[in-house]
Amino acid sequence: MIRKSYRINKAGSLSNLKLVEEELPGPTANEVTIEVKAIGFNFADLFAIQGLYSATPKGSFVPGLEYSGVIIKKGDAVTEFELNDKVMGVIKFGAYTTHLNIDYRYVSKLPEDWSFEEGAAFVVQSLTAYYALIELGNIKNNYTVLIHSAAGGVGIYANRIAKKYNAHTIGTVGNNSKIDFLKKEGYDDVIVRDKNFREKLKSSLNGRELNIVLECIGGKIFKDSFDLLSPTGRIMIYGGAQFMSHSSRPNYLKLLYQYLTRPKIDPLSLSDTNRSLMGFNLIYLWDKPDEMKRMLSNVLEFNLKEPYVGSTFTFEKLHDALKLFQSGNTIGKVVVKT
Repeated sequence: MIRKSYRINKAGSLSNLKLVEEELPGPTANEVTIEVKAIGFNFADLFAIQGLYSATPKGSFVPGLEYSGVIIKKGDAVTEFELNDKVMGVIKFGAYTTHLNIDYRYVSKLPEDWSFEEGAAFVVQSLTAYYALIELGNIKNNYTVLIHSAAGGVGIYANRIAKKYNAHTIGTVGNNSKIDFLKKEGYDDVIVRDKNFREKLKSSLNGRELNIVLECIGGKIFKDSFDLLSPTGRIMIYGGAQFMSHSSRPNYLKLLYQYLTRPKIDPLSLSDTNRSLMGFNLIYLWDKPDEMKRMLSNVLEFNLKEPYVGSTFTFEKLHDALKLFQSGNTIGKVVVKT
């Protein structure tokens, strides 16, 4: 089979990402071949393309972690799926393509009333929010939860999950244009991040204890969020948007400065103030497919609304989609249709 893929031979710049035709072998015994219908974007994609992600493959690779599509072939040992099943799933790089082979354990059936675009917008975001709030955060009823990048895919699902626990949710965004959307999503308050963030957060809390923070911004925003945590509060770091470049190639001097001047927490202060700081990278679940399936099943049992897809592009316009995603001016998920 000949497929079309966006392949990068040397990480470092978006301009190195090229559309190529290449051969795809048949599936092995435990694999299915998927005709990809939609591809979901994640920050890890951009970090990998620009060579800033520790899990980036060495040498040539096809980026992308998330997709949906139709099973067109399956290996002899696969009994869980049939040909023509509509599915969604994850892959440890390789989603920017028209066809892919994947172990069946990393695939789930697409909910009947969901589009392919919605399927490509679900797995990574929902699992990140679930893992942060429930597996690590141990969320309880009536907690107060601060969610940074609240209008992104993770932020939207984090709010929806937190509301299942009657949480008071505060979302933060980079500009005013996203406030109305988040209010409709059920956030109790929305803060636009600026130099007065600390004072805004104090005012929003209005005496409430801050129990959980989902952190992906870094810098002073991280420091202010951590300082306002209540005793027994915990902050979950799941990303580093402060290092995101808005150009094709990273500004390495700026990155070095940001890295060297990043806030640092004294471990002894954690016990002194009875607060917790935790970080995670969802890609660790790649080696635990059964654990991933369990958590994904738990998320689906919440019966949350379908994912919010904010922007859709054609496969030929994938570079344009990446540039928009990189700008930070999107709401919900950016998806490419093949």
